[in-house]
Amino acid sequence: MDFFHDVMRQPAWLQIWIGWLGAINLSSIFFLKRPEARWALAAIATATLIITGLHAHYGYQRILGLGHVIVWTPLLIYLYRRRRTWWLETISGKWIILVFTTDLISLAVDYTDVVRFALGERL
Repeated sequence: MDFFHDVMRQPAWLQIWIGWLGAINLSSIFFLKRPEARWALAAIATATLIITGLHAHYGYQRILGLGHVIVWTPLLIYLYRRRRTWWLETISGKWIILVFTTDLISLAVDYTDVVRFALGERL
């Protein structure tokens, strides 16, 4: 079964969250003049490839969070270090804050999931 079929079998709130993650990160395409947007777009593309590969090997398991851990951790460090360039009064600045906050929340769950998987917990 492919990843998207497995996602569609999850509770509605989780489907909405996964959709939000994809939408907010992919919306970087509207801000490609900003280096932060190019980094975010590269990160979501890379995370998708990693997650797809992990899913092919493990199925729908907590280990899928590793794709975000590997890619979004450096992305968030990069965005945090550039926080003075965000300029809250611009739309792109508000978008960066939204990406940063969304990905940070996701990473909290992803780190927990990866540790739980490493400790032997399966879905």
